[in-house]
Amino acid sequence: MTDDKMRKHSSKMVDGIERAPGRAMLRAVGFTDEDFRKPQIGIASTWANVTPCNMHINDLALEAEKGANEAGGKGVIFNTITVSDGISNGTEGMKYSLVSREVIADSIETVAGCEGFDGLIAIGGCDKNMPGCVIGMARLNRPSVFVYGGTIKPGAGHTDIISVFEAVGKHARGELTPIEVKQIEEVAIPGPGSCGGMYTANSMASAIEALGMSLPGSSAQDAISEDKKIDCQRAGEAVMELLRRDIKPTDIMTRKAFENAIRVIIALGGSTNAVLHLIAMAHAVDVELSLDDFVRLGEITPVVADVRPSGKYMMSELVAIGGIQPLMKRMLDAGMLHGDVLTVTGKTLAENLADVQDYPEGQEIIFDFDKPVKKDSHLVVLTGNLAPDGAVAKITGKEGLRFEGKARVYHGEESALRGILDGEVVAGDVIVIRYEGPKGGPGMREMLSPTSAVMGKGLGNDVALITDGRFSGGSHGFVVGHISPEAQDGGPLALVENGDGIVIDAEKREIILQVGEADMARRRSTWQQPAPKYTRGVLAKYAATVSSASEGAVTDKI
Repeated sequence: MTDDKMRKHSSKMVDGIERAPGRAMLRAVGFTDEDFRKPQIGIASTWANVTPCNMHINDLALEAEKGANEAGGKGVIFNTITVSDGISNGTEGMKYSLVSREVIADSIETVAGCEGFDGLIAIGGCDKNMPGCVIGMARLNRPSVFVYGGTIKPGAGHTDIISVFEAVGKHARGELTPIEVKQIEEVAIPGPGSCGGMYTANSMASAIEALGMSLPGSSAQDAISEDKKIDCQRAGEAVMELLRRDIKPTDIMTRKAFENAIRVIIALGGSTNAVLHLIAMAHAVDVELSLDDFVRLGEITPVVADVRPSGKYMMSELVAIGGIQPLMKRMLDAGMLHGDVLTVTGKTLAENLADVQDYPEGQEIIFDFDKPVKKDSHLVVLTGNLAPDGAVAKITGKEGLRFEGKARVYHGEESALRGILDGEVVAGDVIVIRYEGPKGGPGMREMLSPTSAVMGKGLGNDVALITDGRFSGGSHGFVVGHISPEAQDGGPLALVENGDGIVIDAEKREIILQVGEADMARRRSTWQQPAPKYTRGVLAKYAATVSSASEGAVTDKI
């Protein structure tokens, strides 16, 4: 392929006498005559000082620029946004979190489309960054590589952000003093990097590597490490090779690649948010993916990683024994992965894994397939009269596989949190948090504060929590989210009353409201849809355009 073919988009911006004004603008930011003849590589940086997950990413963007330039391209760094779930969780601000995925995708598409970049690198840190980056790159369908910003180190005493959330609940229970909570708060986040368990950030990084859109090893590196710098430089080289070979996201993000991503997420015990994000990412490349695929693959894929939030170990400890590559090699050898799929290395997954060494003898983080943490998926898709279009539960088996209790209903997260902390919620309750869906919230907030409060109060084995919202990757316990249709759309969740019997059965994959059809019809006849909470701005726009959680909560479904 000639250089001109590698400059399919940038040439329209800089070639010819009529493009002199554009070249003049670019000279001001450092372009030379030689640079105008090179492919332009857009480098999307999600840097911000609003969160430790992203505070180091500008330095990584410079490494990616260096790699692209040394490989014969011209790197151009630009920014997109990030928000912090950890800071905003439990507040009105959390409504912007899932919205930010769409803003990130839109902004990457907008900048790269406008500026005529020939290839793309995107570097994400916090959890919505990652699917947002991949969705933006997929829409443009230009040679692209995703880079994960890396995981944080554990805090003193093997603590992390979830330790702080759960400390709040322990304080409410009387187990910790305010000083003891502050001591955990002061040490749990020791520096840059994404939340340290197999929460949503590390789950999505792993899924994207399994999908083939990041380089081998990218998902399992410490944020501050020489390996992560090298990963960024190699991404710059890789995108130039993709350009030479004209390999685009649609060549990599195939149905078989998504199946690989789903099975790796299950094996790792990853976040429920992966369901929402993978469906949205598949939508961006017109690959049919649904909740049924998670059911089908979940029946034949075991959970083998003993990692937080349900397990013991942190991502940095998995990094130390080799990350997810040895796990993927094991899965490939066992026939669990499609080895013939293309990746951003330009090679197949099987070729990438050919020389990967197994985990060191005696490690206790990744179990053998014949002695798993759970014999099938922890991501359990439920249906029934309470969730006709589906719901997603995160059930590792440690919580049990069936829960039957009485509904305790809350309109929104704040009132539920107060009810838990004040002792209103008791053993045997099914906590119902509604009007938190994509439209009703709007924004489908994570219920991390309530689930952490449940754990901190010592009710983890005694109550269940269901919602049309979603959960942080750090949530654990008997929890069910993404209930569809959501309450705002008049789904059955809107009709639940205090004291109603609810049965959640992970083995039968059912969530049943024990109320007769006649009573439900009577309730429906008097139900009125709540007025939109926002009438202008990004949240109003989101509520008006977002699809159901069962469809990935996307905003471009025409």
